[in-house]
Amino acid sequence: MFSGFGAKVSFVKNGAMAAALLAAIICLLAYLPTLTCGFINYDDPDYVLNNLVIRHLDWNLFTSAFTMPHAGYWMPLTWISFAIDYHFWRLNPLGYHLTNIVLHTVNSGLVVLIADRLFRQNSLYGSTASINKLLYPGMLLLAGLLFGLHPLRVESVAWVTERKDVLNGLFSFGSILFYLRYCQKKAVAGAAASEYILSLAFFVLSLTAKSVSVVIPAMLLVADWYPMGRLKKGNVGAVLVEKIPFLCLSALMTLLTFYYTAQSGFLITYEVFPFWQRFVVSGNAVFEYCRLLLYPIGILPFHMIPDPIPLSFAVKTAVVVILSCCCIFAGRKRPWICATWLVFIFPLLPVLAFFQNGDQAFAARFTYLPSVGPSIAAGAIIAVACRKGTGTARHFCFAVSSIFVIIIFLYVGITARLINVWKTPEAFWSRVIDLDPEVIAFKERGKIHYQNGEYNAAIEDYSAAMKIAAGIFRTTVFNLYAYRGDAFLAAGRYCEAVQDFTTAISMLPHKAYYYRRGLALSALGKPQAAAADFERSGPDPGPMGWFDKDEDSGGATGR
Repeated sequence: MFSGFGAKVSFVKNGAMAAALLAAIICLLAYLPTLTCGFINYDDPDYVLNNLVIRHLDWNLFTSAFTMPHAGYWMPLTWISFAIDYHFWRLNPLGYHLTNIVLHTVNSGLVVLIADRLFRQNSLYGSTASINKLLYPGMLLLAGLLFGLHPLRVESVAWVTERKDVLNGLFSFGSILFYLRYCQKKAVAGAAASEYILSLAFFVLSLTAKSVSVVIPAMLLVADWYPMGRLKKGNVGAVLVEKIPFLCLSALMTLLTFYYTAQSGFLITYEVFPFWQRFVVSGNAVFEYCRLLLYPIGILPFHMIPDPIPLSFAVKTAVVVILSCCCIFAGRKRPWICATWLVFIFPLLPVLAFFQNGDQAFAARFTYLPSVGPSIAAGAIIAVACRKGTGTARHFCFAVSSIFVIIIFLYVGITARLINVWKTPEAFWSRVIDLDPEVIAFKERGKIHYQNGEYNAAIEDYSAAMKIAAGIFRTTVFNLYAYRGDAFLAAGRYCEAVQDFTTAISMLPHKAYYYRRGLALSALGKPQAAAADFERSGPDPGPMGWFDKDEDSGGATGR
């Protein structure tokens, strides 16, 4: 009897490892096309291209990475990983993308192992002794593929800047896995110090890659409740004591993050962005994350908070509140529903609008850690359906194989299309313009056209941006006039350049505008008017940039 049980346990372990390896290989193959992607002019310059910190892999790098923030964030392990890439690849994007791919494939395998630990603790479809040799590893593989191949992962893998996502994922998943091992070993042997220490160590490493993992203690408590069943009367205090080191580290990291982001001026005050607006923007974000998890069509790399905020955001927020209440209520009889919802929501909290530090409404990359729970639950649900709907091993094989094929073809197809979005900066912004035209998208693509010498195309993009400028962009529209004027100047359309710079100067008399209008006037054969503008601009007019309304004009006077 005991030998037969041991054989079953051995099968479970071998099946889990095989499923983890297969999930990693499939994800690796699916994301190989990202090796042809380049850098994007959105954060990649700050993180890699213009980041002098990563240029030297020495003791000064480690000191700088751990003692001060860079690009507004304290994430030393991420900077060190970029420095290692730079050491071997310099500014060849292939190496950076290769690292992202490898990290993500390992993470997909770790999700399989986490699912295995959870299912072994509380089987969702039957006892371990009755596990079908195809169904169980198939369920684990499905969980790993649902996570690893989902189109929402593309942004985290194909964008070099999001190294912090996949690196944080590696250590976050490692921490969760070792914690589950700790709980199960402690239940059997009464002690598991090594697993606990490893879980805590991986948690520390995750925090040094990206601060979003501060929520892991809450996720572990959910696992303690279900499926681990550790929050029983008389054991609650001991379970909470286990979390004290995790909670202390989370509190310290939270304070560091707020301190550094406040210093960098990234945090938006509640005076500028009131609570009720943050609430509905957060609710809309959660709604969209749920929608994209179930229906991954229309994924964009950039979603700005609209100004003004539409009524639809409030409607979606109401739906999310109702859904949350239903999941919590259902947890009394079906705890897996509530547990899945909680481990989805908790990792989203740090990136919702309550702690807004930018102008994005939501982003696909923020679903990296939150998607683990739903992926595992979905794998179990499909496995339960297969078990109830079929009766023989051959039927099991056919049903599970069909599901795998559908998932692979659907996800890989959408993922392949989305990877193309990250090949060039122009493709990136064109994707946004095609589905959700934004001022920033037209402006950024216009800058790319300008840099490529495509001045007329740049003029068209700046003109399109001016037509839809609203809210804050309406008050700073002089920047678009100046950018278009610069494109007119480069294209040799001097009269139009003078008109645009004159309009820009009427709103903000910046010396950079005077200098460039002077160039246009000089080209038109108006030396006296040009000389007057050159006098206003001074000897150092500075580069063109995006200026605020209260920007210092740099000494320029007059209109």
